[in-house]
Amino acid sequence: MAATPTGGVDLSAGVRFQEQPDLTFWADPDTDRIQGMADGLKAVAQAVEIMLSVERFRWQIYGPYFGVSWEHLLGQDPGYVASELQRRIRDALSIDRRVLGIDNFSYTVSGRTLTAELTVRTVYGDIRKTLEVQT
Repeated sequence: MAATPTGGVDLSAGVRFQEQPDLTFWADPDTDRIQGMADGLKAVAQAVEIMLSVERFRWQIYGPYFGVSWEHLLGQDPGYVASELQRRIRDALSIDRRVLGIDNFSYTVSGRTLTAELTVRTVYGDIRKTLEVQT
């Protein structure tokens, strides 16, 4: 009995990879209900929103590389928070092949609230995000 497959697949011409659509369920943020399917920029924008709103290592439903670790930023110096926030956001988004990086990171501090604005560059286009952290 053979231990390896002996099928009729000929790989001598090489393997061609074909990109598949990135269809995902669309959760309408206004109604909090599934409203069909989405792909392209709409799907990646939803993924970015979820990645940036999940505390890393807290929920077992998500893998250990999903989300942002916000917890240890509370009460820290705003300059430290801004630099760490930029690094942590870049790290969180790096797991998605559709995200190319972040640009135009800027922040303002008002009282104990740090507001960061950034542009997430994706293969489908740019997404502008605003985040707030209590320092």
